Amino acid sequence: MRVSIIGRTEILFETAKFLRKNGHEIVHIITAKEAPEYTKTAEDFRILAAQWDVPFIQSGRIEGQEAFIRRDFPDICVSVNYSSVIPNSVIELFPLGILNAHGGDLPRYRGNACQAWAIINGEDKVGLCIHRMIGGELDSGDIVARDYFPLCLDTKVTAVYQWMNERIPDLFLDALNHLGADPNFVLETQSKDPGRALRCYPRKPEDGRIDWGKSAVEILRLINACNKPYAGAFCNFETQKIIVWDAELAPAENFLAIPGQVTLIGEGFVEVATGVGKLRLKEIESPNGEKMPNQLVRSIRQRFA
Repeated sequence: MRVSIIGRTEILFETAKFLRKNGHEIVHIITAKEAPEYTKTAEDFRILAAQWDVPFIQSGRIEGQEAFIRRDFPDICVSVNYSSVIPNSVIELFPLGILNAHGGDLPRYRGNACQAWAIINGEDKVGLCIHRMIGGELDSGDIVARDYFPLCLDTKVTAVYQWMNERIPDLFLDALNHLGADPNFVLETQSKDPGRALRCYPRKPEDGRIDWGKSAVEILRLINACNKPYAGAFCNFETQKIIVWDAELAPAENFLAIPGQVTLIGEGFVEVATGVGKLRLKEIESPNGEKMPNQLVRSIRQRFA
């Protein structure tokens, strides 16, 4: 199948190589300036296009590139995180449409930071969908391939992203193979019922502030949802900002304490009172770097805030 590559990120970069390795022809690459956190840049995509001797464009807008797209006669487009909205006028250039990868269990978990929201919300799994794009609509269109990653109380968003990086190229390949055999293939038609949808809005680094008055379970979910590659869940300890990278529920105990109170200093950990239960902190980061919490905390008279 003749495949157009439109978008950014290391996931799309690896997907393009994977699809070509598995017999699909990459006819051109369209990318835009990378975000600071990306490990693959627009220059990396340019070099890849040169290696394969295929046309390349770097542009922040897809409008105006119709002639470039049309001349290479692509059958389908694979897109991840392009920097602007792709309108129907461009989607219609592809006989089999544009496929997008979305880390959410569509039609639920549309939008932004869906993996983090699923962890915070206490879901038992997070979805990953390859779906046809519809111009002007968010994460809608028929689902062509899908997989799930199980979640538990200790799952960090880091593990979800690692899984997505591994699965997205495979799922794109599955989708192309299905559509190559049957251009009308649909795994599931997304419901138009707004009651079945759940829209996720963007999260900011400051949303990771820990409220020790919440339950230990809620705080642990926040810590795991804000984990790398995000900025981390944080609080204050005396005059320092502390990021908590790893924690677990502490053994149950009947106690009276102000939330944030240090209740135990152990070998490699400290335990902290919350609004309901206690949390065992196992890895933190202070302005001086990452360390074990017991290297920072010296007394059970101290508190996190």
